Amino acid sequence: MEDIEAIAALQDPVRRRLYEYVVAQGREVGRNEAAEAAGVARTLAAHHLDKLAEVGLLESGSRRLTGRSGPGAGRPAKVYTRARAERTVSLPARDYRTAAELLAEAAEEAGLDAGLCAAARRRGEVLRGSAAPCGGLEEAMELLAARGYEPHLEGAEGAQGAAGAAAHAVRMRNCPFHAVAERFPPLICGMNLALLEGLLGTDGPVRARMDARPGECCVVVEASKANHH
Repeated sequence: MEDIEAIAALQDPVRRRLYEYVVAQGREVGRNEAAEAAGVARTLAAHHLDKLAEVGLLESGSRRLTGRSGPGAGRPAKVYTRARAERTVSLPARDYRTAAELLAEAAEEAGLDAGLCAAARRRGEVLRGSAAPCGGLEEAMELLAARGYEPHLEGAEGAQGAAGAAAHAVRMRNCPFHAVAERFPPLICGMNLALLEGLLGTDGPVRARMDARPGECCVVVEASKANHH
């Protein structure tokens, strides 16, 4: 019932906008920033953000947003990030995670990594269908977003990197296989890479490769070296 309550909290359109904004940032977000992004008053944003934290969709903390410390630095402000816990609802109840973990355990013990990756690559190709390999990072982001990866351009605001050059890598804030990947990282991350290779193609202007970072998907998608300038 807790999961149902948490998901039901997103029915309110303002609350949903606030949640989606916090999730998209990949960092701590203060009340003022969230309110401005959602186009609502700070007091209303605070109410909804606290409700999202109460039902477990966000985690809250406090820090000084000025970047200063000591006297005159101001009081710590309340900040929010996405909660680590997953929320799912199935009626009637189903337990696909346990089945996935048991299959992953059996595959790992039997040394079936190569077979699993081959199957994942074929599945990615089936998902791509008759389409040509992915034509660029923008198209890759659309494909990845549709599959729940929450892609973002690395170190970029818009399409520009921190140094002003065009960004050429896409990172993903969500791994759709996170729960199983935590228990069987080499097996599931390899499967994930193979799936994305099949989905995006390996002979186009983008490529997927393994580059694990804490809190993000283990795969990065980048422009092929031939397309760098």
